[in-house]
Amino acid sequence: MRKVGLVVGCSFGVLLLAGCPPTYPNCKSDEHCADHGEVCVQGQCQECGTDANCKPGFVCQGGKCTPKPECTPTGNECGPGKKCEAGKCVVHECDTSADCHGAGHCENHRCVAGCTADEDCPSGQKCEAGQCVAAQAGTACNWEPVHFAFNEAGLTPEAQAQLDTLAECIKRDNLSVTLEGHADERGTEEYNLQLSNRRAASVKDYLVRLGVPSSKLDTVGYGENRPVNPAQNEEAWAENRRVEFRK
Repeated sequence: MRKVGLVVGCSFGVLLLAGCPPTYPNCKSDEHCADHGEVCVQGQCQECGTDANCKPGFVCQGGKCTPKPECTPTGNECGPGKKCEAGKCVVHECDTSADCHGAGHCENHRCVAGCTADEDCPSGQKCEAGQCVAAQAGTACNWEPVHFAFNEAGLTPEAQAQLDTLAECIKRDNLSVTLEGHADERGTEEYNLQLSNRRAASVKDYLVRLGVPSSKLDTVGYGENRPVNPAQNEEAWAENRRVEFRK
């Protein structure tokens, strides 16, 4: 009897020394996870720890084998007209209708034939029944330059009256226009360049308030470098203080 007790005691001691395996999903080695087809990652049984634990075409992400992404946001795997979204290459032809270059309008990042608004059409056309058609000529627009007082970028009452009519013309014919600002030769070249830019911006702000889409108007300043009258007198300077319109 004493001999049996000694054997049992020795066996129990061996188990204590060897230790019991951790309870799943806890682990200390891959062996503890093998019955579940998993590997030990930081003390937890998981499907994978590296890409090598996954079958071909899959990668390890967050301890799970997931399909390898078709692309990455920082890469250039998708080619022209496509963009990487959520690991897949999807059609991405446009962000706005302007990106379609008159070949339709932008809908869900695709250029779709036809139009939904005048802004979807090229300059000089408008949207009718879902199609871009030539805008009616209507009354001729007054494209004469607007003029400014010396050292001023504010609009005179005469300039405002002219722009009131011109705004309707631009909207009616769905035109895109560049506003070119100019200054006379008095003052430094740098100052006159800034002044000409302010004048162009002043005209744009006024037209936008009248309902002309900002996207239809570009501005540029030329300072004193493009006088229409090269004389050096008040009459010439008054002619040179202007904003011109270029379609």
